[in-house]
Amino acid sequence: MPYKVAIIIEKDEHGYYAYCPELKGCQTQGDSYEEVIDNIKEAIELYLETLTKVERKKYLSKEILTASLEVNVA
Repeated sequence: MPYKVAIIIEKDEHGYYAYCPELKGCQTQGDSYEEVIDNIKEAIELYLETLTKVERKKYLSKEILTASLEVNVA
């Protein structure tokens, strides 16, 4: 059964880091954007396999919103 989950991806001088806010501890890294996407997808699938249907519903019922803001700095 397909599930939609939110992921956060951060880039720094070492590569990419991704995590899923709904699933505590579900995180990974990669040298490229494509690699980190593949890695986080696999991590999420493995994480969800460890949960019961009730737990999946509980963890995946959160609504995660992201936004970008432009701010002025004096």
